Amino acid sequence: MAHRNIPIFIPHMGCPNQCVFCNQRSISECRSFDRAQVRVQIEQCLATIPATDDVEIAFFGGSFTGIDRDLMIGLLEIAQDYVRQGRVGAIRLSTRPDYISEEILSILSRYSVRVIELGLQSMDERVLLASKRGHTAQDSERACRMILQAGFGLVGQMMIGLPASTPESELATAQKICDMGAEAVRIYPTVVFYDTPLCEMVKNGSYVPLNQSDAVARSAAVLRIFVARGVPCIRLGLCATETLTSPQAVMAGPNHPALGELVWNAVWYGVLRERVEQRGFCGEEIILRVPAREISRIVGQKRCNIDRLERETGTRVKKIVGEKELQEILPEAADTNKDAQEEKPPCI
Repeated sequence: MAHRNIPIFIPHMGCPNQCVFCNQRSISECRSFDRAQVRVQIEQCLATIPATDDVEIAFFGGSFTGIDRDLMIGLLEIAQDYVRQGRVGAIRLSTRPDYISEEILSILSRYSVRVIELGLQSMDERVLLASKRGHTAQDSERACRMILQAGFGLVGQMMIGLPASTPESELATAQKICDMGAEAVRIYPTVVFYDTPLCEMVKNGSYVPLNQSDAVARSAAVLRIFVARGVPCIRLGLCATETLTSPQAVMAGPNHPALGELVWNAVWYGVLRERVEQRGFCGEEIILRVPAREISRIVGQKRCNIDRLERETGTRVKKIVGEKELQEILPEAADTNKDAQEEKPPCI
């Protein structure tokens, strides 16, 4: 059964400052917080999903460990009630690196908190400063180390295309997140929301928002690092909702509703292109043997990857075969394919 979160959004609560990109009230669609509604929201979600250990109550949106202590503990108590009843398996929360301390971790350890998600965004000091994050890369390293030492799971959140960020600094951030022990990651290409400092930076020309093509390419580059390091990406791009995609909320940036699929398409195209070139198949007719569960991403939306591969390499794809047992694209002899007995084009 797939993991499910019951999200409880606490926009801006606990944040000591506003980062240039942040308008959590737009991002979470939650413009105020009513503690009395927490149980109502949880019950509404539980009415649509079965009780299981794979369900977690997740406090997202603000910096959960920075809110008023009584409120934080009260929310943890509510979530813990559902754990005791066996209706959810654990608690998850998101926060900032500079709001992790021994005291905080001691409080969290009294409850069934399984995972702490850290908004790292970048491990480049210049990017953190330009984005007005209010903490350093050293703060991030310290927080990750403390979280893991306390026995919690760690999820890193990073952003693509922040002010002062470069493709190289993003690749370095991805490597560092892996090095710091993250068990999963979320990747967010920067979207410019109205009512943010970043919006003003666009207007005065001090920041150029990512276009969709650059966002896809740069996200795909860091995603390949996480794939290679065995760190799953549990979210790529903001959730596609009516509010997020409306002109009233977003000024600029790559807010495509299927951005994650576009990035995965780009990742798989890179793999296909490399295999063709490495095996010397340019200009030849080939059979693609690919993991069945990834076939739609490999082919790409409207067959874009196959068309591009044929256009750019001269390779002709005779057939695409999805195989359940195949874990990755592996070069194999053509005669392993029963349908290729006469022409025997090479397979990848």
